[in-house]
Amino acid sequence: MKVLFVCSGGMSSAIVVQALKKEGEKQGVPLDVQAVGTSDVEAELKKGWDLVMVAPQVRHRMESIQKAAEQASVPCGAIPPQAYTPLGGPILLKTVKQLMDV
Repeated sequence: MKVLFVCSGGMSSAIVVQALKKEGEKQGVPLDVQAVGTSDVEAELKKGWDLVMVAPQVRHRMESIQKAAEQASVPCGAIPPQAYTPLGGPILLKTVKQLMDV
């Protein structure tokens, strides 16, 4: 499953990306996760992502990100603030599964 995280610059989510990948490995869910800044979303969506997740610090851009995701037929949801930590992997994976109806 390919999950695209959107944050302010694409760098601040690195720890959260690792937490999600680690939890995916624990639960046997193969994940390809990448973080990008808001300015790169539209270009990235052309690369075949399965899900877009929006970081808490860019929630104010949620509407425009959702619109771009909709146009690319990719589900989009918010990363819960309580999951945006190095220990947030379990909550993140649960959110991913819910958004993907898995």
